[in-house]
Amino acid sequence: MRRNRKVKILATIGPASSSEEMLKKLFEAGADVFRINMSHTDHELMRTLVGRIRAVEAAVGRPIGILADLQGPKLRVGKFANVKEALTVGQTFTLDDNPEPGTSSRVYLPHPEILSSVEAGHRLLIDDGKLELKALKSDGKSITCTVVAGTGISDKKGVSLPDTDLPVGALTEKDRADLDAVLAASVDWVALSFVQRPEDLAEARKIARGRALIMAKIEKPQAVARLPEIIELSDALMVARGDLGVEMPLEAVPGIQKQITRAARRAGKPVVIATQMLESMITAPVPTRAEVSDVSIAVFEGADAIMLSAESAAGAYPVEAVAMMDRIATKVETDPTYAGIINAQRSEPEATGADAISLAAREIAETLKLSAIITYTASGTTGLRAARERPQVPIVALSPIVNTARRLSLLWGTHCVVSEDAIDLDDMVDRACRIALDEGFGKPGDRVIITAGVPLRTPGSTNMLRIAYVGSETH
Repeated sequence: MRRNRKVKILATIGPASSSEEMLKKLFEAGADVFRINMSHTDHELMRTLVGRIRAVEAAVGRPIGILADLQGPKLRVGKFANVKEALTVGQTFTLDDNPEPGTSSRVYLPHPEILSSVEAGHRLLIDDGKLELKALKSDGKSITCTVVAGTGISDKKGVSLPDTDLPVGALTEKDRADLDAVLAASVDWVALSFVQRPEDLAEARKIARGRALIMAKIEKPQAVARLPEIIELSDALMVARGDLGVEMPLEAVPGIQKQITRAARRAGKPVVIATQMLESMITAPVPTRAEVSDVSIAVFEGADAIMLSAESAAGAYPVEAVAMMDRIATKVETDPTYAGIINAQRSEPEATGADAISLAAREIAETLKLSAIITYTASGTTGLRAARERPQVPIVALSPIVNTARRLSLLWGTHCVVSEDAIDLDDMVDRACRIALDEGFGKPGDRVIITAGVPLRTPGSTNMLRIAYVGSETH
């Protein structure tokens, strides 16, 4: 099945979409990668879902990527004697290490790392920003605050700290257990939540040892401030606009989204735009006009993937949400202004052989109006460099390794095919042309351009370009 768009669709699975039948419908409607949210999924269910996705993959004959999204550190206040308390702006309110039930003047905060890190002047946002506190003083055991905005607080509400750099990593004990489980289940991508610094990625990379690629979720101001270093250590980025919009001014989020997207594109790392893209379709069969515009902006910006969360996981219209996203993306990519916008944001290639070959392949393909760029890739790196160029023609990534093909299913403009390794150069060209024909990327007489590494089966050695005719003798 060939997609008629370049941006990929990432669909979260949940109660509304966890059956094998529904997963197949979501794939047919346009989902390219499935996300399993480990905040709501135990290990047994995760393994069941992976098995069902692999069964759908076998049925449709296309590699499908799986992203496991780790919960990350969830910071919450304790409980109140009366469940909830009314507060007034200007009053004093304290968060402390006393486990007694809270009152209208204080509450237990079971996170010593917060008590020891918050300084006077720092903001504390409770319940997704509905309550804003400002620290007046902190002694390591309690934080005395003033209420800046909001009228109440209740049991176990989340705490966000936009001004505070916490001395804890992004992996909790639960995350470590979840990471071991998802790696054993052979997922393709692992997303790390609440990354603050590049070091947060190091532990996950050490545990993964290449068994899955690591995606950094950018949802904290501290991560935005150190974006270049985080990009360097990650395999992909997710613009997680939910928490980003809590910890930073809402009006700043669109600009940050563009900055992250462009920085990731420059680095040749996939970037996913997530959160509330078609939020109203949780309960309605059609989105709002503003949501359609939001999805369109991400596509115009050249993001690799756009993501559905509750819309496909728990909403009333999961298939319709995926189909709507597919239609929006397809329409945007045929817009007369699309190619110009994508071209204007292109970066200079890095000084490597793979980048030079990928640049040349794009320029030749566009100049000669070839049908496709066909790239042989064992590790996936050649596919990443080809997609970084954002060519107008499709990219067909051929890999003998099914895990590589699954990982690349997240990649912009890339159609992945699992293919046996070529025996020699002639076999490589013949195989590429045959697959282009079989997969609908060329008809007899069309030309394609092939990139590969010679000698064959040498990862990272892309050094060859070949123009060939589909369905006839190669030239």
